[in-house]
Amino acid sequence: MAGGEAWALGPLLLPDSLLVEIFLFLGPRDLLSAGASCRQWHAVAQDQTLWRELFYRHFHIPRDVPRHPGATSWSGEFRRLFEGVPCVETQALKEHSDQVLHLSFSHSGALFASCSKDCTAKIWSTGPEEISLQHSASMKEYNWSYTQFSQFNPDDSLLLVSGVFLGPRNSFSGEIAVFSLEDFSLVSRVRNKPPDLLGCWLNETNLLSGNLHRIGFLTSCSVLWLSNAFQDIESENTNVVKRLFKIQNLNASAVRNVMLVDCSRHDSPDLLLDCKGEASEEPRVVDLSGHSPEEGGRGRWTEVAEGGAEGGLSRFLGLCPDWAELETEAQVARILARRKTKPPEGHLTCAEGGGEANKYLVFTTGCLTYVPHQIGIKQILPHQMTTAGPVLGEEQQSDHFFDSLDHVFDIHGQIIGMGLSPDHRYLYVSCRAWPAGCLPWDPLHPPPASPKVDLRILDLQNLKEAKRSLGAYRASTPTGLWPTCTFLAVSRDFVASGAEGSHSFIWDRHYDICLAKLRHGEAVHAVAFSPTEQELLLTAGADGVIRVWCSPSRVRRLRAERPLGLNRP
Repeated sequence: MAGGEAWALGPLLLPDSLLVEIFLFLGPRDLLSAGASCRQWHAVAQDQTLWRELFYRHFHIPRDVPRHPGATSWSGEFRRLFEGVPCVETQALKEHSDQVLHLSFSHSGALFASCSKDCTAKIWSTGPEEISLQHSASMKEYNWSYTQFSQFNPDDSLLLVSGVFLGPRNSFSGEIAVFSLEDFSLVSRVRNKPPDLLGCWLNETNLLSGNLHRIGFLTSCSVLWLSNAFQDIESENTNVVKRLFKIQNLNASAVRNVMLVDCSRHDSPDLLLDCKGEASEEPRVVDLSGHSPEEGGRGRWTEVAEGGAEGGLSRFLGLCPDWAELETEAQVARILARRKTKPPEGHLTCAEGGGEANKYLVFTTGCLTYVPHQIGIKQILPHQMTTAGPVLGEEQQSDHFFDSLDHVFDIHGQIIGMGLSPDHRYLYVSCRAWPAGCLPWDPLHPPPASPKVDLRILDLQNLKEAKRSLGAYRASTPTGLWPTCTFLAVSRDFVASGAEGSHSFIWDRHYDICLAKLRHGEAVHAVAFSPTEQELLLTAGADGVIRVWCSPSRVRRLRAERPLGLNRP
């Protein structure tokens, strides 16, 4: 029988071992097409050795990196990275008239909120097919300049919205507004200073706000308050009911970007790999008493943008005194820190198995310069989570005026964003590193930050760095400018980030590879994964457009199309 006639009857019958060698030269789509030819080719196309080779080759993963502990097959793991990444734009929401600064989902995933420079907070419904606007609240009537952050309370009945408030004589402060999600009415308002402290929910009805008291030109005190959401909104600050902590700030630093970590959620297995090769330095724990190194000079970094530090701090600090006055103030502040800071109330307990009562406050701070370069951790104890105790103006006198931090991670660079993993165990930090061995001697002139933005991963259960820093993307803002925050989003398998360029990025948490680079019109400020389906991602930024991204597999499900390719393992 001629060769052409034999081929007409079907594919050639070759040994399975030879077919595997041939299929190794195919790409994923060609391999799936070959597998649809006949039963033998279909069976060979499911060979896990074949998919293991294709996995490492296609995604450029080092071969000494093992498969994700939660994966059951190489073909299934390939499908997760190939078809499960939200990289297909399905909708563009253009209801905002200015830059969008933040996005947040409700815990059920049914709603999300957006904050913008147009001074509105919008609430959206995530329907089965399209997203629709449910409510829009303008804060201009309350003298807000813009809204910058939002968070749903644990039972999704209330929405916290944080913004920048224009006070008397054009002074800027912050304010938190609480909205009911039953009728979208405004429930309460509370002042919040500095504005980039942002605020967060402590439980269903109580939230965290703050105030900043100036002690000197470079020294201040951050006071963190427990506030109740249900109070008379006409009576200013009556919902501030309990002082939690008073933290001393040195060298123009402040507590910012506070978030709550619930240690009782640390119940998932460790799915992150230890880094290969040379391990990175452990984050340094800094002596909060503020001792300076014995050697070295004051020095000034000349690479800062012209007028950057002074311009950004002018409204915050006022006119700068001479260096001798600053030195005297720094010495007094260190003495005050040593003598008036009370020791921690208890040991951090997350590493011991944790429980419902174990919670942390995590925030950015610093001790050397105004640029946030440290992650502070303060345990919040059970009796501090309630409104019982001293109220505003009724604090008892004590020899210890300040509260100490329980742990500090030193990032040695400018922190520009943070994001918590869903189980609250890992904190992802985006930062721009300072040169090795360099420390700022002048708090108003930090060292030149690297143009490369790295992702650092901190293990909050064991209080150590979990992985070597990952090179993420390049920044364009000159060092020395007032720090801005780009929020990170972390799902079960992925981490997403905005960027100063016209792209956002998605990485795999296990393999440390960039899976998608999503194009936008301008800089991307905000990203958010759906908490119930990580194949749905929202991004937004300077162009005012909220973009909805879905994975190829989710798009097919929504269109009721038959999935292409692999049999499920």
